[in-house]
Amino acid sequence: MTDAVLLCKNVWKSYDEGPEKLDILNGIDFTIKPSQHIAIVGASGSGKSTLLNILGGLDTPNKGEVHVNGQVFSSLSDNRRGKIRNQHMGFVYQFHHLLPEFSALENVAMPCLIGGDNKKTAHQKAAALLDKVGLSHRLEHKPAQLSGGERQRVAIARALVNSPSCVLMDEPTGNLDGDNAKAIAALMRDLSQALNTSFVVVTHDMALAQTMDSVYVLNAGNLVAQSHSLCAKESERTRV
Repeated sequence: MTDAVLLCKNVWKSYDEGPEKLDILNGIDFTIKPSQHIAIVGASGSGKSTLLNILGGLDTPNKGEVHVNGQVFSSLSDNRRGKIRNQHMGFVYQFHHLLPEFSALENVAMPCLIGGDNKKTAHQKAAALLDKVGLSHRLEHKPAQLSGGERQRVAIARALVNSPSCVLMDEPTGNLDGDNAKAIAALMRDLSQALNTSFVVVTHDMALAQTMDSVYVLNAGNLVAQSHSLCAKESERTRV
């Protein structure tokens, strides 16, 4: 599938736990297309973060392949995977992981500098992204001077600054209140339309999951597509 941003083909992952083998992922297959939004939900410990790490090349499968923009990604060297991550992928986590000693502008510019841009170009790109996420007035503020929602918007700008094909998110609203979580979901949608970026979101937030184009449930090592109506029922059940 040449139009696939990410292609996951028969991915298996297990770990040796003493004398026993712990199976995490059992032959995962799915495809992510340009501008597509996918949520992956499931119980704690079901392997969601493991799958996300394999998609992002931070871990490797025991068997199977991950393709990024048509390139076989999972079997490359660490150095080559790192270059592809920098060029084609972004990452956002529950904890923003911003560098506390640097300003918002400097944090967002970091991937550009790592990718080889000079400081002026990197700062221009960073300023443009911070403007898109509504933080043009906070360029010189350090993380400690920003609210939780603002810090997460800086993290999203950092993930997008190199115009990646896909952004992988691990519980991006986990530390936010309801209003900020809704704002982040709306921001993701707006940025995806503006930048033609795909999002893969691991989340326990069923309200966030319902805003995605597709929802998958990871259970017992298997990834199963879920209808939005079932997600809505699950969201209602968790509020009771």
